[in-house]
Amino acid sequence: MDFESWWLIFVPLLFALGWMAARFDIRQILSETRNLPDSYFRGLNFLLNEEPDRAIDAFVEVAKLDPETTELHFALGSLFRRRGEMERAIRVHQSLLSRADLPIGQREHAQHELAQDYLKAGMLDRAEEAFSVLKDTTFGLASLRALIRIYESEHDWPRAILAVESLRKLVDEPVPQLVHYHCEQAQAALATKPPQVELAQEALKAAEKAVKASQTGLGSAASVRVAMIHASIADSAQQPQLQRQYLQAVLEQAPEYAGLIAEQLLQNFSSTQESAQGLALLQSHHQQYPSLDLFNVVFRALRAQQSVEVAWAFAREALQANPSLLGLDRLLEAELAHAAESNMPLESPIPGADLALLRRLINQHSQRLDRYTCRTCGFQARRYYWQCPGCNAWETYKPRRMEELE
Repeated sequence: MDFESWWLIFVPLLFALGWMAARFDIRQILSETRNLPDSYFRGLNFLLNEEPDRAIDAFVEVAKLDPETTELHFALGSLFRRRGEMERAIRVHQSLLSRADLPIGQREHAQHELAQDYLKAGMLDRAEEAFSVLKDTTFGLASLRALIRIYESEHDWPRAILAVESLRKLVDEPVPQLVHYHCEQAQAALATKPPQVELAQEALKAAEKAVKASQTGLGSAASVRVAMIHASIADSAQQPQLQRQYLQAVLEQAPEYAGLIAEQLLQNFSSTQESAQGLALLQSHHQQYPSLDLFNVVFRALRAQQSVEVAWAFAREALQANPSLLGLDRLLEAELAHAAESNMPLESPIPGADLALLRRLINQHSQRLDRYTCRTCGFQARRYYWQCPGCNAWETYKPRRMEELE
């Protein structure tokens, strides 16, 4: 294709158009900048220098000069909420909602911010009402998740279940806590006087259905909890064989949770005069899947059913295979407790050893290890929780003590 020189006319023309557009943008920016008060720039400078208190004062001054600055009001509200000044945050967002000229999108945004203020302030009834208004808006999904958290904190499990079902219609994602909601319902039914066993069983059927739908498998924490509640119902109905069936299913399908059900399983075997068989089962399980909680149960049972020599032989072998300061502390505690209960002199396998002194020294260092730890927030607890008390997340605790995780 031949080059035609008249095309060169377009080069300076395009350059001129670009130059004019740039000049127009710069003038517009400079004009808008001159219209902004000095307080606005001072506020930005304070934020950049990590001085939020002075930044808030500067932005409040701007908001007074120009009440129409909605974005600045949103920024102020967020700053107040992050600092824990909930009263001021609520007032800012309420003032936005009171404006009749506020566009629908910004009105919904203000409503969502106000709902978050109420939630953080612990005003759950107002937060619930504020989030409920937003169900059919662009903030519907976030509001529904917030409502689920509110229902959880109120232990309103039926409404939490309905909210989760609504959530699953909007997003295709697993909701593992749904199983626990049904389990909470079952436990609440069993806690009444008299226990509402039929309601508990219905809740467990729904929980089992949720386990299958979640496709988490039989060895999941949720399925373990379902089996444990089934075992408790069978125990209260004096059906030891059915109870044993559920407890042994936990051993087989989720072996790491053995420490949570070991005591209950041992009592089950004792109720049918099969204590030796139950102890042998747990001892065999400990050899394959050692854990501190299971070690403690087996050691105490050996001490009670057989002799101190057999119990200490088991302890030595277990601690050689899996050295544990907490394990040593546990067995010393058991020895001291047994001696105190029986009013008998302490039988130490170590001649001349002061076990009480030894236990005190070890306990000083092992106390910090005797905790379950949340994988999400790091909250530590002496007992096992299905839901973390710190961050309210579900299934974040491993059934193992801190020392075993290090």
